[in-house]
Amino acid sequence: MINVEEELGKAVKNFWKVRSRQHKRQGSGTGTKDAGNRAAVTGGKHADEFVQLIGAIVHDAGLRKVTIHTAEKTHRTLPGFFRPTKEWDLVVVSGSSLVAAAEVKSQVGSFGNNFNNRVEEALGNATDFWTAYSKGIFKPSQKPWLGYLFMLEEDDKSLRPTRRISLSPFQVDEDFQLRSYAKRYELVCERLVRERLYDAACFFTSNAKNGMKGLYAQPNMELSIRNFAISLHARAAAFSKLT
Repeated sequence: MINVEEELGKAVKNFWKVRSRQHKRQGSGTGTKDAGNRAAVTGGKHADEFVQLIGAIVHDAGLRKVTIHTAEKTHRTLPGFFRPTKEWDLVVVSGSSLVAAAEVKSQVGSFGNNFNNRVEEALGNATDFWTAYSKGIFKPSQKPWLGYLFMLEEDDKSLRPTRRISLSPFQVDEDFQLRSYAKRYELVCERLVRERLYDAACFFTSNAKNGMKGLYAQPNMELSIRNFAISLHARAAAFSKLT
């Protein structure tokens, strides 16, 4: 299999470089820049190499007659059950069979404001996907593979413990109490896999300074890029036996 740790480092480096360029260029024509981090977010494309890496893992598995969709939006859009369609970041098909789909997300700043939104997206997307599959919407496909890749910015605000949450009459899960947003995201990704909402999840952290050098941290080996790649590679290789 390809050296996924090295390739992820290249993708991390590209993420921060593209983000920096977008931040500098945003508003250059009008002289008006977007506020805060929005300048880098609205440009898009910063996560493209993460998506390409997932595609490379599938390609490396040797699946014949496979099409890996990472660009054209219409080809990355699948039907749902609770909604008409959902646009994924990567969709893999072989003939008329759906092999895999993946969601790629990142979070830079605004940790408290966006945590619940990210969790709700991940849960909703997986629930819709698997319900669509169970209702035969993807037939004649074999059971497809579903993956989730998430990068969080390393920052004082994402790494420091959060305040204790007090509710009445119900209690908040102690596993979330006093945890940093980094630890909360890690826990969420772990639970997404253990509850079988995703076949694999990859969670890692990075910051602009070290990320420019291709450096990143993987706090949980269960959520490492290698485990993620092994799961996807094995599924694609197994699927190739059916074609």
